[in-house]
Amino acid sequence: MAIRPPDAKAGRTQGRPRTGARVAAVQALFQSEQAEETGETVIDQFTRHRLGAVPDAGGYEEGRVPDAHVPLFASIVRAAVRDQDQIDALIAASLPPDWPFDRLDPVLRALLRAGAAELRMENGPPIRVVINEYLDVAHGFFTGDEPRMVNGMLDALARRARPAEFGATPPAEASAS
Repeated sequence: MAIRPPDAKAGRTQGRPRTGARVAAVQALFQSEQAEETGETVIDQFTRHRLGAVPDAGGYEEGRVPDAHVPLFASIVRAAVRDQDQIDALIAASLPPDWPFDRLDPVLRALLRAGAAELRMENGPPIRVVINEYLDVAHGFFTGDEPRMVNGMLDALARRARPAEFGATPPAEASAS
């Protein structure tokens, strides 16, 4: 399946290296799953061959992510791969009962893994930033209802990962009171 990047023609990612990092992370996680490659392998491949502007090498339309914050990209991929079992369980628990995890489109699965990994990062960006960024990425990959699903899923995952940002008391603090 070909991966379509966010609408680079509309300038949605130009000058947004953190958005570029998230696009690349989704692509790398997709590649890791499809080719059964390790996270470190795809990080290395992307860093050497697909990230950064190269004269006459093309851009998004040729599979490159010319404007990507490499440390954020690597951090998202490493976290998603390291915590994949936990992240997948959280995603599966947020799906409707009649929608098995394996039924998710592989690109959507990669996007949700990347978003969930970033939501779980200590000292990560605010939840609204993460959700909005992955909504932008989702709109680049999908034209149907998937972005709405991403919004709902990431909101549910965020409420579990960072309840304090929603004004709720985290479970550990609630039992200590």
